[in-house]
Amino acid sequence: MKPAVAIALACALVAGAAAPAAAADDTKVKAATRQVESGAKKIGEGKVLEGAEETAKGIGKTVVEGAKLTGEKVKEAGKAAEPPARSAWEKVRDGAVDFGQGVKNFFSRLFGS
Repeated sequence: MKPAVAIALACALVAGAAAPAAAADDTKVKAATRQVESGAKKIGEGKVLEGAEETAKGIGKTVVEGAKLTGEKVKEAGKAAEPPARSAWEKVRDGAVDFGQGVKNFFSRLFGS
């Protein structure tokens, strides 16, 4: 494999793995990306085995850290979408208010006022 092809492949893999985590704190993803770039440069310098090993480790770390951050963002989005929790008292109070309104409406209809 030519060094330019290896570098292009490594960069494409890293960009795809890091994309979902772009909005989060991506310091670990960026560090892994730098490791991939460093490995790709070593491949280009003729240090193929050393560069390939570093590139592979960097890609693995990038995928793992990107997945973690994506999971955190999905969890945060799920929590943001939840309705606010209501206490038992609020539920009882709302039920009593609704019941009272229903009784009032019943007698209003019954006596035509």
